[in-house]
Amino acid sequence: MAKLTSKQRNKLPKSDFGLPGKEKYPMPDKAHAANAKARATQMVKKGKLSSSSKAKIDAKANRILDKGKRGAKG
Repeated sequence: MAKLTSKQRNKLPKSDFGLPGKEKYPMPDKAHAANAKARATQMVKKGKLSSSSKAKIDAKANRILDKGKRGAKG
């Protein structure tokens, strides 16, 4: 996963975040999307993230991770 600097993170549109209102869980690429899912799972287990917020993060990450897979089949 490429390092995401503060400058790069600040330039990301809100739509690139798993929780856009809080600008948390940045997902500019597939590697960050997979990482966001893992971190969200950890935060739910620690009681620091709600299940509904995790579901939003997972849905966003899944959309990013699934991009391009449809054309690869058959």
